Formats: sequence, C-alpha cells, structure tokens
Amino acid sequence: MKKLINSPDQAVTELLEGLALVQPGLALLEDRTIAVRVDRVVTDDNRSSVPVAVISGGGAGHEPAHAGYVADGMLTAAISGEVFASPSVDAVLDGIRAVTGDAGCLLIVKSYTGDRLNFGLAAQMARAEGLDVEMVVVADDVALSDEDDNAGRRGLAGTVLVHKTAGAVAARGGTLAEVTDAARRVAGSVGTMGVGLTPCIVPANGKPGFELAEDEMELGLGIHGEPGVSRERLRPADDVAAEMIDRIVGDRELSAGDRVVLLVGDCGGTSVMEINIMARAAHRRLSDSGIIVERVWQGPVMTSLEMAGASVSVLGVDDELLGLLDAPTASLAWPGSPGAEAPQLRRVPVPPTVQDHRADAGTHDEAMAGVLQRVCERLLEVEDELTALDREVGDGDLGQALSRGARAWLASPVEGDAATQLRGLSACARRDIGGTSGPLYAAGLWAAAEALSEGADWPNAFHAGAEALMELGGARPGDRTMVDALQPAAEASASGLDAALSAAETGARETADVAARRGRSSYLGDRAKGHPDPGAVAVVRWLEAIRG
Repeated sequence: MKKLINSPDQAVTELLEGLALVQPGLALLEDRTIAVRVDRVVTDDNRSSVPVAVISGGGAGHEPAHAGYVADGMLTAAISGEVFASPSVDAVLDGIRAVTGDAGCLLIVKSYTGDRLNFGLAAQMARAEGLDVEMVVVADDVALSDEDDNAGRRGLAGTVLVHKTAGAVAARGGTLAEVTDAARRVAGSVGTMGVGLTPCIVPANGKPGFELAEDEMELGLGIHGEPGVSRERLRPADDVAAEMIDRIVGDRELSAGDRVVLLVGDCGGTSVMEINIMARAAHRRLSDSGIIVERVWQGPVMTSLEMAGASVSVLGVDDELLGLLDAPTASLAWPGSPGAEAPQLRRVPVPPTVQDHRADAGTHDEAMAGVLQRVCERLLEVEDELTALDREVGDGDLGQALSRGARAWLASPVEGDAATQLRGLSACARRDIGGTSGPLYAAGLWAAAEALSEGADWPNAFHAGAEALMELGGARPGDRTMVDALQPAAEASASGLDAALSAAETGARETADVAARRGRSSYLGDRAKGHPDPGAVAVVRWLEAIRG
C-alpha cells in the first residue's frame, strides 16, 4: 500500500484538520471528527436566530463529501466516521446539538444500513431533547432496484445535489418544512450510476477490497467498492456513458423535452481527461434522446479513495430547482460556478494565416516527392521501436508524434519544387507532430527550404536546417538529443548520403554512454545511460529512408 498518510488511525482526523486550514469558515468540534460552520455554532445567545441547519455525513474516504461542502449555501455540519464506516450515534448527536437552534435541522443521509441506523437513532434522541429534526434518505443508485437485496438502493453522488438544493433553501431563510421538501424532491428524482476501473485500498486494511483485471470494468459499482450489476470488458467511453445514461433515463422515466442537469463525478483516481470525455459522452447521449441539458458539472464530488472510475448523475429540473442549484455557495468543492448557463460546444473560426508555401511552387519535383514518401512510410514502420525507446528515457510519445506527422503528409502531400515540398512538410511538423519534436523539425525543414530557394546545394541546405534546429532548441552535440545524430550527419553530407548515415549512426550509438542535458531524458540523469536517445535514432531511420 502506498499512501501519503502518517497512520491509518489518525488519517480521518488529519484530513479534516487539513481541510479546516483550506476551507474558509470551517471549524472542527473538539476531539470529534465533525466539521461545522464556525458562524453557525449554536449558543444561548443565538439559538432563536440561527437558520435551519443542514447536516450530512457518513464514512470518510469520499472526500470532498461531506465536510468539503460545509459552507454558506450548502451544509452546516458534516459528521465523519472512520474510512467507509458510519459515524456513531453519539457523534451524530453531537453534530446535531452543535448547530441546531430553534429553527431545527435536516439530516441528509445516504441509503446505507449503518448510516440510516446511526443517523436515525440520533434524530430520535435529539427530538427527545426538544430539537426539531427531519431526515431525508438518498437512494439515487439506479443500478439496483429496491427488490435486488435487503439493503435496496444505495446513496451515491446524487446526494451532493440534495446538499446543494437544501442548503440553498436554508440560506435564503426557508423553514425546516421548506428545506425538507426541497431535499425530498431532489432525493426522489435524481438518478446515479457508477463504473469502476480499479479497486481502492482502505488504509487500515492495506490491500484492495476486490480485484479487477486490466481489461475489466464493474458497472454499477458502489462507493465502498460493493459489487455492481455486471463485470464486463472495458469499452470506449461513449459506449459506457451511453449505457449509464440509458439506465438512468429509463429508471427515472425521463423523456424528450425534459430538462435536466448532469453531474459527472470522479471516483478519486480518474484523470481529468477521462472525466471530461465522459461528461461529453453523457451530454451527447442525453441530447440525442431529446432531453434538454441545462447544466453540466464534473469533478471529484463523492470519491472512493483512489478508485479509478466515474459516476453519472441526472436530475430533472424546472426554473425553481435550477435557481437553487445555481445559487451561490462558499464551498470550494462544489463544481458549479456563478453565471452558469446551458452548456454549448462553441467553435470560432481559425484566423487567417500566411500561406505555408510560396504561391509559385515551381515544377513538381517527382524525385523529392518519392523521397518524402519513403521517409514518412519509414517513420510509420518504426513507430513501435521509437515508442519503446522513448518509454525508457522519456514520456513514450515520440513514435506516435512522428507517425502523426507522417500520416498527415501522406494524406495530403504538397506538390511543387523541392523547397515547396519541404515548406509543406514543415507545416505538417508544426500542426501535427506537436510536443518538442514538432517545432524543432518545423524549424529545420523551413530553414532547409529557404536555403534551397536561395540556390544552396543539398549539403548546405541540410547544414542550414541543422543549424536552425539547434538555434531554436538550444541543444549541441554531446547533450544526448537528436542533434547528436543530426549535426554530424549534416557535416558529413558533403561526402554523400552513405557518409551522412554512418555519422548519424555513430552519433546515435554514442548517446547511450552519456547523461542527458536536454529534454525529458535530462530528468533521469545517469539512469538514461545504456539506452540510445530516441530522437537520435529517429534521425538515423529517416536518413536510411532517404538513402533508399
């Protein structure tokens, strides 16, 4: 187990202490894992004036839920248990007492047996003390029906939408009945489904709670790693999102013309890239069904430690409910923003640019076209080789990057004299290769083309290209970069292609014996030794193609 914690026993306390340092207005009850709004702690002086308190909680490990939502416009308090364990009755009762005045409080509880029992009994005891307490249970999981097992549907990320709605009503001065009615409305309407890609590790256990193969996913997974409805082969994001949306739409009986909000949650260990792709896919599926998506939010709203996966929540709305969801909150964890509007994928035109090649392209140079075709085909052939080399000393993208440029040229080669074709290839490098290699190759090819246009022979054009590349990138021979093959090849090119290729091979081979001073390899220091620089090897490969 690898976790940045001090000890499992103190993890929950310490995470809340860290949160209290980050979230303005957050305080912790002494010797309790309970977060409260510091301006809503009840005293004899303010008991009659504090607004309705909105309280939630449950096991830790789902951060930012629930303490991350303790802020103006959302929760008044959050009671945390140990990781994936419900807080005790006494802890819940302490939280109720701390923030509940004469206006009363609402408990928002996820539908898990431990939470229902502990919060439910605490509510009864608080009422016996004269406090006005209501409780709403959230069971937004559409993967399970109420008859699937004795536990029934589970509370998932849709609970956060209940927090937001109830908190907004309370913030505007609503009564306990009004706050409760709003919460019940959302709890009864929101639908959520999750998908898991990896397990998570409870700190006290030290090992995963379940196993998933590299090519498997669990549809309908619960937030504690409980089994879903099916374990399947991993599919593209569009397919996964479509199935999740279809289940929610069917379960919540949504139809064309209905207005909804969409919340896509990160389970804790999922990249922002993947969550945005899932948000796009879910939005598209809803829109294709004729459902009007008024808002899209995404982020780590209710996580499961480091589990990789996503949740999708859909809630039907009208103007009133949308206004409550758009209402301001001081919570740093809420993914919404002021001035929200219906999602649109906007595109604006690309500004006009100077032509990449001269208007007078001259007579088409068939020999040059053949050489460039061979170079591009060779780069496609060696993609895997370059990728493997780059994984050893860099980020593993060189093979793919050069292949993108090669495919772009082969799909639409520029006709004209040799200089015009090189300018066209330079444009491909700029647009399609990207990363570090793209601008370097673009600069070198452009300089070589300019030299040819001014009457230079091929060796001098090659030398001009190498010099331009070195000037832009700053690398010199001995830095363990593509320059270690390119510069000696340019110097030797006056003696012919065989000499240029031989010089490049020697230069590339020698990069295995030196520590890098430029590029991603430089981060590895001496660990890069023993592997030739992939950029230098790429130079050798395209020189092989030029020689034919």
